[in-house]
Amino acid sequence: MTINFNENPPPSLTDGSYFNSAGAGLMSRSVVSAMVDHLHLESMMGSYEAAAAKSQDLSDLYLAAGQLLGCDPDEIALTGGNTSGWQTAIGAINFSHGDRILVGRSEWGGNYAALLHIAHRVGAVVEVIPCNEFGEVCLEQLRAMLDSRVKLISLTWMPANGGLINPAAEVGALARANDITYVLDAAQAVGQIPVNVRQLGCDVLTAPGRKWLRGPRGTGLMYVRRRFFQQHVPVMIDQYSAPLVGLKYQLREDARRFETSEACVAARVGFGVAIRSALTSDIGSIQRNVFERAERVRNGLLSISHVRLHDLGRVQSGLISFSVIGISPGVVKARLMEAGVNVAVNGIAFTPLDMQARGLIEIVRASPHIHTSDADVDRLIRAVELIAS
Repeated sequence: MTINFNENPPPSLTDGSYFNSAGAGLMSRSVVSAMVDHLHLESMMGSYEAAAAKSQDLSDLYLAAGQLLGCDPDEIALTGGNTSGWQTAIGAINFSHGDRILVGRSEWGGNYAALLHIAHRVGAVVEVIPCNEFGEVCLEQLRAMLDSRVKLISLTWMPANGGLINPAAEVGALARANDITYVLDAAQAVGQIPVNVRQLGCDVLTAPGRKWLRGPRGTGLMYVRRRFFQQHVPVMIDQYSAPLVGLKYQLREDARRFETSEACVAARVGFGVAIRSALTSDIGSIQRNVFERAERVRNGLLSISHVRLHDLGRVQSGLISFSVIGISPGVVKARLMEAGVNVAVNGIAFTPLDMQARGLIEIVRASPHIHTSDADVDRLIRAVELIAS
């Protein structure tokens, strides 16, 4: 079935202007219908029988995910979301006393907390890679930090608090040259821009289904480089990740060793539709449309006095961060909602290192998608103008 994002808008768009795709993209009618149809199937024949009836679609999901990320299907694991995949991969790494863990200044707060917890437990240390003048990870300073004690480079490709795009492929080249494990959080990238894990040079890449792919919440995917899953064992296994062979459990020889047997099949069916929709629409085209809309929003906000933009980077993504002088982001969000405009507020916990470094406590975040119209952008700008005045 051929699905086009532009021909298949979410049913709720007539109710307002949605600018929170970076939080959760609006699912298309086709995604919702596929999930509802499967739930009806489960109600009629039972969940196991319904899953068996959809076995080909579920198998094809790995093919579609591999095509999306530029890898082979056996390097894909399906997850319950970005955090669950990221934690599963990180948990498989055997950290030791004295290990150094390097993170970017814009690291997602949940990742940073987890790495600090590991470091405290084993006696490792978490160090922050300095930024260049654009707010990006500084490659020269990263190169100078690398030695035999560096066990992991963890990078958030696109931070949650603005339009910054880190040089993920260049970091990957340094990691490969120094034989250092590189885990890339691509939560805001997958579905928004083209992704090729071979070019990125990462060992692990994680992403959720609910953001730019416009899939259901509780879904996600993880690329696992063969060398990584051949060398690292998950902390916990079950009969799916390690099937019984004779009288012994034997780990799977693919990335699915990081999965478990239980999942919401209806959500995965919808996730498959969302991925195939994105592939059909062409990710490069999606990127161009999202970036153009984001630039239009930025230009409109720049024209309003008492509004400050907080985006970093030389090339900026579809995440726009701003504030209105003298009015808290929470109040701005509430007033925009009254005007029929849905945005998000990001607090310091989301990106603590970067927010603290820049003296920010909260920001308003707007994130359009390809279903965002010119009228939606105008509505947002007019509403912010009224609030700022």
